[in-house]
Amino acid sequence: MQRRANFTILNSLFMKKNTTSRRSFLANSAKATLALTAGIAASGSMSEAWGAVKTFDGAKFSTGFKQEPLPYSYDALDKAIDSMTMEIHYSRHAAAYATNLQDAAKSEGVDMTKPLEDVLTKISKYSVKMRNNGGGHYNHEFFWKSMSSASTEKPSGKLLTALEESFNSFDSFKNQFGDAGKNRFGSGWAWLFIDGDKKLRIGSTPNQDNPLMDISDIKGFPVLGLDVWEHAYYLRYQNKRADYINNWWKVVNWGFIQNRYATMM
Repeated sequence: MQRRANFTILNSLFMKKNTTSRRSFLANSAKATLALTAGIAASGSMSEAWGAVKTFDGAKFSTGFKQEPLPYSYDALDKAIDSMTMEIHYSRHAAAYATNLQDAAKSEGVDMTKPLEDVLTKISKYSVKMRNNGGGHYNHEFFWKSMSSASTEKPSGKLLTALEESFNSFDSFKNQFGDAGKNRFGSGWAWLFIDGDKKLRIGSTPNQDNPLMDISDIKGFPVLGLDVWEHAYYLRYQNKRADYINNWWKVVNWGFIQNRYATMM
């Protein structure tokens, strides 16, 4: 009964938030488009860099249109995320993105035997439904694999070296990445990504956007992503997003992230 009551309260909060999020999404999208247009007009470097990003060989990490099984039990990440949150997040929120994405793909004639990334890199040609659900599905499929109960304190090898060189130290990287998540207004994601010059960058996107999208104001190949939508943490942390982010480092799957980085470099 208590679990059902908790979910009812949370669901009510989400319904109220969705209207505001949609207004913020439309406003932020318009601002991002204006900023992007101004930047391209001033210099062609952004479009050239994006062209380089799209040539990265990411076939090893290509994403399908169907939801894959969760690679661990709902309670496996309890050091950072409680089992009820994981169950609701995976079986309801993420499952809905997968279902709605397939519906959009059928309606818009998308070949679902090809990687979802092919759609995301030219998402401006598709509907809002495709953008929201394609992004939501891709982001979550990536997110689940980015976490593990057997997390190490930090990465090693070339990724650790690159993080230290790009952000002065590993701790500095964690602080900057954490800030990207903490300071994302409303719902969205924090990202570590490789840009068109194959340099590591940190940024964030609203709603279910990601750096692969041609409409995103940050562009590149995602290496690490953090979900900062309230449904990802609210049952345990309520409005304390910073606490959620600080604990989340305990479950990052650095082995997966290192392989992802190495493949793209």
